[in-house]
Amino acid sequence: MLTVTFGASTLSQKSVYKWYNRFTNSREDFEDDEPPGVAITSTSEDNIEVAKKIVLENRRVTIREVAEDVGISIGSCHTIFSHILGMKRVAAKFVPKLLNFEQKQRRISIVQELLNDVNNDPDLLKRVITGDETWVYGYDVETKTQSSEWKRPDEPRSKKARQARSNVKVLLTVFFDYKGVVHHELLPTGRTVNKEYYKEVMQRLREAIRLKRS
Repeated sequence: MLTVTFGASTLSQKSVYKWYNRFTNSREDFEDDEPPGVAITSTSEDNIEVAKKIVLENRRVTIREVAEDVGISIGSCHTIFSHILGMKRVAAKFVPKLLNFEQKQRRISIVQELLNDVNNDPDLLKRVITGDETWVYGYDVETKTQSSEWKRPDEPRSKKARQARSNVKVLLTVFFDYKGVVHHELLPTGRTVNKEYYKEVMQRLREAIRLKRS
């Protein structure tokens, strides 16, 4: 069995897992919880309400700070948060950009206009052309699923060497509509991607559209 020693104390594998789970749920100390069957005055209704009010006013407050403000142990405060209030500490979700109220309203207005246009003209989306870019590598590493094979229990498992993705790559630009690809091209060797390049791409796209939709 796995054991972890801290000074004169030794933790079993079961204890390590138990404390790992507790610290994952914002536990900040090794203080034992109140034993079962004992009257727990620290988790009284009054203390629960006070702790709840504190955390709702400041979502980033720590269990230690709440415990000091309420006047209870950190273990009791953790019990209130996790088992009574059903709360746990989670990190903020990262997004590309936080929009202000005006920007959100602007996006809502644009989306509503598009919906109105589609409702007024069912064929609108058939005239829309979408573009995208991706790097095309000289070769892509085969995924684990792609390399899987059927085998009998008495057959040895196949082996393959670990590979790195190719350093040789080229930028592929593709434009497509509801029927499929309208135009695509690869970035010429040594060519810089800038506004002049995109201007030329748009000109070639316009010519491709003229030929395909004449």
